[in-house]
Amino acid sequence: MLTFLVVGSSLAYAQESSPPVPSQTNFKVVTDARIGIVKAALRLTPAGKTLAPVEEAIRARAEARYNRMAAVAGKLGQQGEVDPVELMRGRADALAQQAATLKKLADAWASLYQTLNPDQKDRMRLLMMHVLGGLRGGPEPHPAAMRDGDHCDKE
Repeated sequence: MLTFLVVGSSLAYAQESSPPVPSQTNFKVVTDARIGIVKAALRLTPAGKTLAPVEEAIRARAEARYNRMAAVAGKLGQQGEVDPVELMRGRADALAQQAATLKKLADAWASLYQTLNPDQKDRMRLLMMHVLGGLRGGPEPHPAAMRDGDHCDKE
């Protein structure tokens, strides 16, 4: 019963206003900053070490996240009745997409990680846990949390 009350109140609140979505330009600026943090923290030296595949995977993941956020905002901005089954299916699709982009990111990191020295590996772990959010594994924020400004991208 409590679940229905929580879901019902969330759906009612979601119908009242749609969450703000940052501009695509601002989203890209934040993504660029994240990539810059990775480059600075790892201090890659030549010797065949390149961040290009990782950077490409980070950008693809961020773009997919932006598209999901824009789609959710568009759906919540529409007037009308919210179909809870459609919401569950949409969430399942979003989680599947997140899993696929995270797998591509992990694959991109795999070859580079093997070439890192122990200090760089330690810094990468810190980045993943505290800056990039990659090891937290939590789902994207609920649309109500996005409205409250708690929508930091975890790419």
